[in-house]
Amino acid sequence: MFKRNTLQLGGALCAALFLAGCANHLPQRSEHEERIERKLLDHSLQIDVGEPRVLELPQRRVRVHEQKTFEVTAYEVTRRYDRYTPYQPWRELYEVPLGAVAIVGGVGANVLNVVLLGSLPDSVTKDWISYGFAGINPFMNVESNGRSEQNLATLDEQRQDARMEYSSLPWSERPVLVKAGEQSHELLTDRNGILRLNLLDGPFSEQDIGRIGTLLLSVEDPQSTTRADATLLVSRTLRGKLQEAHHLIYDDLEDDEVQQWVHRVKRLSDLGLEEEASELEQSLIELTRNDPELQEAFLKALMQDAGRLAADPDKD
Repeated sequence: MFKRNTLQLGGALCAALFLAGCANHLPQRSEHEERIERKLLDHSLQIDVGEPRVLELPQRRVRVHEQKTFEVTAYEVTRRYDRYTPYQPWRELYEVPLGAVAIVGGVGANVLNVVLLGSLPDSVTKDWISYGFAGINPFMNVESNGRSEQNLATLDEQRQDARMEYSSLPWSERPVLVKAGEQSHELLTDRNGILRLNLLDGPFSEQDIGRIGTLLLSVEDPQSTTRADATLLVSRTLRGKLQEAHHLIYDDLEDDEVQQWVHRVKRLSDLGLEEEASELEQSLIELTRNDPELQEAFLKALMQDAGRLAADPDKD
């Protein structure tokens, strides 16, 4: 009888070892996240040259915007991973004896659990035996969360909702190509997407802008084929003023007398170029800052001959 029971126990142990040696998978692990997908539906650039479209003054603020339309879709993503403990043969040196002890302890705990009417937790009655069989199996390590590895088992995406999203952003610090006659100039907008055109400033001051009747502005996104164009006309009246204004502003100032300085400022004002007159006025004040007598003479003549009241902004 005893021999028969021993053979049965041995057969059960062999079967358990065989089954346990197939795999030692850990419970699956799941990850949940929300993924946002943005699909570009429309992309356009807009150049606002302001009104009127015909320039009567040499300066103009041009605003450039980039507009995009997206379809935004939200997905709930679930990833499930198969987890397992990789096999390392050297761990069998301590897992085999510990496994044998765990089996004995688990059997004893199950016997005791019968006496206690099943009050012992599964971690004692079942987990000890599972650990023991995995431990005495020379072809498998005991399950270990700390050493576990994982493979992606399934990927499930559920679409939640979709909506339209619109954006209008300034063409910030980006190039604008300005064609004036046969020459083209690449200028940059500021951080607010504003291009400050000044026909009396570089690079236009280096060409005969008085002969140019049209300015063609264009912007293009290098990552796509999106572009925009706009046209500004230069009035005949302004073209007639530009050449004279250029000489008044850029001809050498240091060799002139005070009366000639005043004449330049007054003439620019008479031409209707008040902003340029004020800028030249301030440049002359800066030029005479280290010569108080000359500066005072200039300011006095400016008041008497041109009726302009000016002062050094850096003086209290």
